[in-house]
Formats: sequence, structure tokens, C-alpha cells
Amino acid sequence: MAAVAALGMIPAARAFAAASDLRSAAGEAWLYGLPWIEMAAARDRMLNGRGGQPAGRNSFGHARNLVDASGRTITSPNNDTLYSSAWLDLTKGPVTLTVPPTGDRYISLAGMNMWTDNDFVLGARTTGGGGGRYTIVGPGQAGSGPNVVRLATAHGWLLVRTLVDGPADLPAVHRIQDQLKLEGPAGLPPVKTYATRQSPALEYFASLAELLVSDPPPATDGAVFGRLGPLGLTAKGAFDPKRFDAAAVAELEAGVADAKKAIQGFRPGGSAQGWTYPRNTLGYFHQDYVFRAAVALVGLAALPPAEAMYMQPVAEQGRIFNGAGPYRMHFPAGQLPQVDAFWSLTMYQPTSDGQFFLVENPIKRYAIGDRTQGLKTNADGSLDLWIARSDPGGEKSANWLPAPPEGPFSLSFRAYLPRPDFQDGRYRLPALTPG
Repeated sequence: MAAVAALGMIPAARAFAAASDLRSAAGEAWLYGLPWIEMAAARDRMLNGRGGQPAGRNSFGHARNLVDASGRTITSPNNDTLYSSAWLDLTKGPVTLTVPPTGDRYISLAGMNMWTDNDFVLGARTTGGGGGRYTIVGPGQAGSGPNVVRLATAHGWLLVRTLVDGPADLPAVHRIQDQLKLEGPAGLPPVKTYATRQSPALEYFASLAELLVSDPPPATDGAVFGRLGPLGLTAKGAFDPKRFDAAAVAELEAGVADAKKAIQGFRPGGSAQGWTYPRNTLGYFHQDYVFRAAVALVGLAALPPAEAMYMQPVAEQGRIFNGAGPYRMHFPAGQLPQVDAFWSLTMYQPTSDGQFFLVENPIKRYAIGDRTQGLKTNADGSLDLWIARSDPGGEKSANWLPAPPEGPFSLSFRAYLPRPDFQDGRYRLPALTPG
């Protein structure tokens, strides 16, 4: 099966190969549908004010402070930008987006469809810092109005990231947020709360079927649904939970378990010098469904590599560190990350179901990077970052990124507007080494 081939790089792929047709179809369908499920769950949390990331429906909600360890709305948040969010409903027609001038400040406005592709990214890289008005058009709608951009689904997420250069810069960013506007039909509220990735298989697939009706997949996904015949799930959402007896439900649950196992520890791309680098399909996944599902789980709303690159270290257990440390990241003189916006290294604590959130620590430092106040370079111009469970002391303290005092942790290195030599591999990050 093509699904097995797609999973070939994952050790758990053998579970799919040995599975029954129904079990195999359930596993593939669970992975295929995870982006819709995760987007619906994020929409539900944000529109209902749970988790600290506000959003509006065809209107913006704004986070006024940088995310800290209390933020649990979206996996793998950054601590570099303020988020502004709007959940789009284009069922009644297009909406008009107004973006204020932002000058040289980094800003991106990503329009994501319900299967998590970035259909458009406006802002510093693509449209510049002069601001403007844009018409966001849904499927089948006429492309009239200023600067038309299209969303492939009638519902989606408009996520804005605006760079903050320290606490004193917050008022200036708030002024930008206050000038972001959406105008158009109010849209309809989501009619229900859908199943989540933890839900029983029948509930999960029933919700997925409803979401496929609300926001159909592209025609280019037809081959997937050809393989899902035993499950009875179609591109038009048909799914009848009543047709499954207890033995069949057990097969469905086994297939879902296979899928969850397959996605654990999934590597997003190739590795070099102790870091994994993103695939070029990140943020616009085409038919790379397993990769898309993995990103929906651990990095929902990831941007494409031209906008941002996300690197994870190769650690003792996949990307997870369990050691006492400390760890050192040494940048030789003249070899800092090649970016046109900013870079940062963020500390995360993993959850049992594979998500990542910021770590509470005594100095309230959740990330370290090119805007961190007080970083100290060495006499030869090189830079050392120290990742440690406790203050490494002395000169190292200024360059300390705190890890949790015990338990597993992980890291993510972000490079926004990476230069061509970063994108094509001529520049590589230095490995983390025991300190």
C-alpha cells in the first residue's frame, strides 16, 4: 500500500504492513485526518477563551504578552512574537484584511486552510512593511476586491506573528495589533465541539466526516480515499459508525494505536551536525500526509521554510534530552545564524501525548537569541549558549537557557527569514555538546 510506503522511514510502519485491511485503513485515515481534528480543536479552545491565546471569528483577538509557561493553547509556541488570531468563516463571502505599515519590523500573516497548508503568507518577506488591504476569498468565490488572496477551504486560521524586541517594545506592537482589521460577513459560529485525537475511534472518524463536509479535501487526495474503502470514509464525509460490530471497533482502535505509535518520534527531515532540518514541504505539504500529521501534532501552524526554519536537536531519545547536562552550543566567530529577521533557541517540556510547551524557570527566560539582553561573547568573538538545569554560574549565567530541574526536555531553534545559504544547507548550526 502507498500508505505503508509513506511510513517506510518510521519503525512502526511494520504494524501497518501486518494489519488487516480495516485496521490499516483506520490507521491511515487517523493520520490523514489529524490536521482537520487539530485545527478544529484549536479553534474551539481559542474562540471559547481556553488556554490564553484569544481569537475572534472574522475578527482579531490579540495576545498582549509573550507566551510563557502557562500557555497551553497551541503546541510549540514561540516566545519571540505576539500572536494575533482570527478564525475565518468565508461561507457568506470574502472578508477584507487591513494591515498597517510596520516598517522594518518582522511581521507575517499566515492564512492556513483546514488541512494546515499555508495558502498565503503576507508581511515582511512577501508584501513588505508598507501595509495594505487584501481580500481573502474562499473556494468558488469571485476574486474581486483589493489584492485578492485565496483560501482553499471555507474555514481557516489567520495567524499573525509580530516581532517584539523586549518588554519596552510591547506598546509599539500593541499599536500595530490595534490597527489590524477584518471586515465582512460575521460568519457562523462552529456548531459543535468535535472529537479530539484522544477520542475513541468511532467518535474521531464521525467528527472527521463532518469536518470533511464542512471543508472538503482537494481533488488531488482522491487516491487516499480509494484506500479507505474498508472504513467507509469518503472525501464527501460519508461514515456510518453503526456498521461496525465490537470486533470491527477493536480493529479500528488497533489501527489508531498503530498510527499513534508510528507518529511518535517522527523526524521532520534530514539531520546534519546534530540537528534535524525541515523538509521543503513544511507548511505546504502536498501529499506528504504523515509529515503533515506529525507537524499538526507537534508544531501546528508551522510556516514554510522561506519564512521560517525550525530545527530540533538529535538528542538521547529522538529530540528528547534526559541527561543532567549542561550542554553547550558554540558559534565560532563570524558564524552566527544567517537570517534576515531573527533567530532564537527555545526550551520545551514534552507532554505524554507528544506536544511541547514552555518551561517555568527562576529567571523567566523561555528562549535565548539575537535579541536577548546581556548576552556575552568570548574574547575571540565567538558565542556560547549554555543549556542547563541549574545556573551554570560566572560568565556563563548571562548566556543560560534554563532546562527543567528534572525530567525530559527538548529544544527548537527558529530562524526567521533564513538566508539562501541557511535554506540550502551551506550554513549549518553547531551541535550541542556536553559542557
